[in-house]
Amino acid sequence: MDATNRFTGKAAIYAEYRSTYPPQYIDYLVSSSSLTPEHRIADIGSGTGILTRQLLNRGLQVSAIEPNADMRAAAESALQHYSGFSSFNGTAEQTELPDQSIDFITVAQAFHWFDKESFLRECRRVLKQDARVALVWNSRVSTSELIMANWEICKAYCPEFIGFSGGIEETPAIYQQFFRNGEYEYRQFENPLTFDLNSFIGRNLSASYAPKQTDEQYDPFVQALTELYAKYSKDDVLVMPNATRSYMGKV
Repeated sequence: MDATNRFTGKAAIYAEYRSTYPPQYIDYLVSSSSLTPEHRIADIGSGTGILTRQLLNRGLQVSAIEPNADMRAAAESALQHYSGFSSFNGTAEQTELPDQSIDFITVAQAFHWFDKESFLRECRRVLKQDARVALVWNSRVSTSELIMANWEICKAYCPEFIGFSGGIEETPAIYQQFFRNGEYEYRQFENPLTFDLNSFIGRNLSASYAPKQTDEQYDPFVQALTELYAKYSKDDVLVMPNATRSYMGKV
């Protein structure tokens, strides 16, 4: 399955159960690049608009680039009332944005799906001189016993599972190859996630590799997650160790 269609049919569950980014991270993006309402940001692979909304709430102008029709429609429905919002049916490799029109690019939970070389060329085309790109993920803390158990469940019941965030966390050389002269600023922000049973299952089902309700593995996957929740939750709350990881630099 190509990357564009991986989330078809998952827009509603993605929008409901995927987490936002911590306010400290948004502060960092805005302050480190001195972003103002006059600047135009491109949020590429914007999905249902989770990061897009957080940037719009800071008064920024944001062009959301999303090739999946379901995800893009969800964002347009939720964000159309923001005056700074615009939506494009484009890909990371062909955004449909004008040359040298963008002051800053964000990519949230999506860089692992891109053709890296083609995306790099597109960034250089649409960005103004010396403007920067920020790649960000909400990432499970892999040393956690809970996360390791969650990993094993995904491995057992999700045939397309190759690792959280497409396994890109294990290949840091990708960032050195992407950013100019291999130079970038790495920042990490604590962002533990709190779930009840429904939202914990929903978060897992929102993944591209997760089975859909019509799939044979759906019921055993949900049952295994329910048992995992029962083991690690306390007072009907489960706290998932999570960090927001950001890589930012010129391209």
